[in-house]
Amino acid sequence: MMRRRLMLVAGLALAITASLATPCFAQKGLAAESARINALRSAGKYSEALPLAQAMVASLEKTTNNRDLAGALNNLAQIYADQGHDDQAEPLYKRAIALMEKGTGLDSVEIAPVLNNLAALYQRQSRFAEAEPLFKRALAVREKALSREHPDVGQSLNNLATYYVKQQRQAEAEPLFQRALAIYQKAGGPEHPAVATLLNNLGQLDRDLNRDAEAEAPIRRSLAIREKVLGPDHPDVARSLNNLAGLYEHQRRYADAEPLYRRALSIRERALGPDHPDVTTSTSNLAYFLYVSGRNADALPLAEKTLATNRAQLRVVLPVLFAARQQHLLADDKALDEALAAIQRGTQSSAASAVNKLAVRLAAGSDRLAELVRRDQDLAAESEALDKAIIAAVSKQSAQRDVAAEQRSRMRIAAIANERTGLQKTLAVEFPEYASLSNPLPLAVKDIRPLLSPDEAMVLYSIVDKQSYVVAITREGVDWKEIPLGADALTQKVTAFRKGLDVGKARDASGKSGLFDLGLANELYVALLGPVEALTKDKRNLLVVPSAALTALPFHLLVTETPQAAIPDTLEGYRSAAWLLRRQAVSVLPSVVSLKSLRAVARREQGVKPMTGFGDPVFNPALEGPADRRAPSGKVAARNIATIAYSDFWRGAGVDRARLAQALPRLPDTADELNAVAKDVGAAEADIHLGRDASETTLKRAELAQYSIIYFATHGLVAGDVKGLGEPSLALSIPDRPTELDDGLLTASEVAQLRLNADWVVLSACNTIAGDKPGAEALSGLARSFFYAGARALLVSHWAVDSEAATRLTTSTFELLKNEPKIGRAEALRRAMLTYVDDTSSPRNAYPAMWGPFALIGQGEVRLGRSCDCASQ
Repeated sequence: MMRRRLMLVAGLALAITASLATPCFAQKGLAAESARINALRSAGKYSEALPLAQAMVASLEKTTNNRDLAGALNNLAQIYADQGHDDQAEPLYKRAIALMEKGTGLDSVEIAPVLNNLAALYQRQSRFAEAEPLFKRALAVREKALSREHPDVGQSLNNLATYYVKQQRQAEAEPLFQRALAIYQKAGGPEHPAVATLLNNLGQLDRDLNRDAEAEAPIRRSLAIREKVLGPDHPDVARSLNNLAGLYEHQRRYADAEPLYRRALSIRERALGPDHPDVTTSTSNLAYFLYVSGRNADALPLAEKTLATNRAQLRVVLPVLFAARQQHLLADDKALDEALAAIQRGTQSSAASAVNKLAVRLAAGSDRLAELVRRDQDLAAESEALDKAIIAAVSKQSAQRDVAAEQRSRMRIAAIANERTGLQKTLAVEFPEYASLSNPLPLAVKDIRPLLSPDEAMVLYSIVDKQSYVVAITREGVDWKEIPLGADALTQKVTAFRKGLDVGKARDASGKSGLFDLGLANELYVALLGPVEALTKDKRNLLVVPSAALTALPFHLLVTETPQAAIPDTLEGYRSAAWLLRRQAVSVLPSVVSLKSLRAVARREQGVKPMTGFGDPVFNPALEGPADRRAPSGKVAARNIATIAYSDFWRGAGVDRARLAQALPRLPDTADELNAVAKDVGAAEADIHLGRDASETTLKRAELAQYSIIYFATHGLVAGDVKGLGEPSLALSIPDRPTELDDGLLTASEVAQLRLNADWVVLSACNTIAGDKPGAEALSGLARSFFYAGARALLVSHWAVDSEAATRLTTSTFELLKNEPKIGRAEALRRAMLTYVDDTSSPRNAYPAMWGPFALIGQGEVRLGRSCDCASQ
């Protein structure tokens, strides 16, 4: 219920923004007009407020009055935001901030309302990392310039508290709400609309903390104030009605809840129009209420109405559609296709977006057009990065800012916009499909089936609050089942599952504490694949489209039968487990659409070189002697570090080699690994870069697009594991003097700038499936960047790999492909892992952390030609 309650408080930050705080205007006439505009907006009379706000901006554009123009832009942006047009509001807020800073100074208190409004917009869009520093900056500016009891301080306190609630940080939110309430009661009286907002927020907080008995009174009082002061048909009244109805629904007081939900929806439809996001929220809330109260036939038309807006909430539409299918309210195929479309729209990951960008380039039809598309995509990414940097700067204190650099960034963004305008005009003429291909429509079952080979099954997951869903599709059939585990439960189980995957545990003397739990692996199999087992189990290849916590789950380590013991008495006991890997080769797809994207266009083979590789980098030349290159005796060599700040290694322009050596031991077996793979694929010796030649300089100067395989065998560094490292990286040879081109770390953002045309990128390093920052969804880091750069498939690792095991697994995979090239990458990896686990020469070989770290992301099968509908080989 937590996530559902949070949805109902969305927009409360703007509610107080409308009540008391707006930028000041220097001219009295403008101030009066601004007050009139805001009064109309607060009353929900947007059709009257909008032309007045637009006219004020147009008039001030003809002057040099930056301060008042900024205020007018803020007013106009608020109207757009209130109408649900965040795409129009955001650039106006940003421009208002820039003008306000120029006109009043970096620390002017007049900037705070615009900072708050932009932060609230980001919060609505779940862009929390960008919202928090803006909220905090607005509060700091106000607390410095105003008294502690000023209403504007109260506004910032409320907004920051609302953000904390969104982040489930209720303990931090409650005192801020209480302090803000006290400020507003003193400043505006007990019936001020801002007091109503704070009471509503506190009631919601009580509800979130399961203090239902305390929650009702403040929400009811909030409703009474709003009805009295704002009128019974004001949109803010609908907020209180929604929240009170939600409380009654949780208490199973269905007769009390339904009229409140219906009245809230009616108010919003009249005041905001049918297309407003708040109307969709109310429609979803009513639909879900009808579903949980057993009236799914009444819920269905409301759920389908939200589907038509493309703002459908998966927590609502999936259970409603699933029940409608079971109750024969909808035809099976219609219900499933509507659910598939909703899932695909609602779970687009950054990795899936990167795959689609690659697919658009491949579809361009000529190298010239593909390069134009890549230029447009790169410029868009650069502009987005610069924009985020400016917002991050605006969030800082003035002493920490580089105003000249910010201005250069703004000028660069303007230049990018001009260049992209020209590019898009060219592409509209020469590549008219560009726009539609960049935003592909969801695939229906009839579109997916022909993409699958006879021996393939695809399983797609959607994780919502209380339950989850799996859709299985093969050429012969389709199945859709409910999983009785929601987001929190699955996160806990996947976390527990991964705790046993530590190579340090792979020794007989470790005891049972912390070892891999076969019982949990079977429990997850039963929950995730058991419901669709009849359709999928006989297919040789399993294609998994995970979401949320499941992106971090190595599916090949699920156990298909109940084990004799959850944790065997000896490591050998793991060998006999019924691993899913024994039955099927597993590939992971970032999205359903990526199945089509990765199979639609085959690689042109002219002039292709087999492979280039980078391994055994030099981190300290003093340790290059053969006797010193191994990991310390008795330690398990892993291809990662997680203890020392990378920045601690530098001394001026040089590097503290001794400190670096403590964290980055040489990996001489990676040279053996690369040479063995190079031999199997027929790569030239000159294309294998070892030692000091395994550097960023060598990589960035190479013509990488000519290679079918790009191979890295080195240390993998994960954002957050290493102090000071902001994004995942691969460690290459450390230069004597670090430069912007080459500092020894190939970061995810640098990977995205590479030009690849690779069938396969191998990342034989630690945890290369990890996200772009701590807590981020898997595949959002290095994997996303390599897909964007031009990879069709990736070999990545789920945890800190044992170096010798990594060498053995990868070389075995490529040897199998050399001997039987038609088996495909996923099958070759499966056989390599089985050979390892079935090797009885050491007990450690049976432990899954040793043999199971790698996963195949993307195209795992060998396929011929350009057609999407071709049989696997």
